Amino acid sequence: MGNTKKRPTVADIRAMKARGQKISMLYVTTLEEAAAADAAGIDMLSIEGRFFSSAMREAAGRCFVQVGLPYGGQGTFQGRHLTTSKDYLRAAYHFTVMGGDCFYCAASYDIQKVLCDNHVPIVAHVGLIPSYITWTGFRAVGKTATEALAVWTQVKQLEAIGCFGAELEVVPDRVGEVISRSTPMIMLGMGAGPGADAQYLFAEDVLGHTSGHKPRHAKTYRNFAAEFERLQQERISAFREFIGDIQTGAYPAPQHVVPISDAEYDHFAASITN
Repeated sequence: MGNTKKRPTVADIRAMKARGQKISMLYVTTLEEAAAADAAGIDMLSIEGRFFSSAMREAAGRCFVQVGLPYGGQGTFQGRHLTTSKDYLRAAYHFTVMGGDCFYCAASYDIQKVLCDNHVPIVAHVGLIPSYITWTGFRAVGKTATEALAVWTQVKQLEAIGCFGAELEVVPDRVGEVISRSTPMIMLGMGAGPGADAQYLFAEDVLGHTSGHKPRHAKTYRNFAAEFERLQQERISAFREFIGDIQTGAYPAPQHVVPISDAEYDHFAASITN
């Protein structure tokens, strides 16, 4: 599994928080993104279970990998939806063997507690939670004292059941800072301000994969969308040239075909005409 001995442990990530070291984190979906993150020195990766494999673990190298356990309608594990604590525990153990370092779980507190009680490092989610979006809508959470207190209460509940960390998504920066400072959990900030323990972005936003709406917290460092469009136009042009060569007889040329000697061909031709 490559240089897996060098990758951080839960204890190492906690030590980074204790000494105030900011943690870099990316959500990735491809081997190329995982390998680039490792080469660049990214600390943590978030990889959904459906994308995680032995090859992905190998590509991630020394990165600490959070594997996302499927929740609700977000996917299945081994052909079935996860509904019970046993389902989640089975999935977590499966991904542990493959090299997962911790596990994102959006299920209920009782299911998360079973995982924690079995010493599985669990990352929960507070603030804007996409899988619960019908309750809040896509908006910042915690801009009122009441909402901020609710986020705080959730963090304390997760802390009490033994969670390793929580994604802290789209909350006011001052709320994110005080929460991160006041819990031993690792707070993985996505749009939660500089006071969060980690700064977490999607690789597709960092690389500018899309030209549509971008979240307020996203920062684009490269324009891959333009490169993808250029490549698409190159594909179309190549396919059109291929059609043209077929129609004019330029393809296949002699170097693209398998030759046969005159003697063998004559023998073959004589055989099928008799």
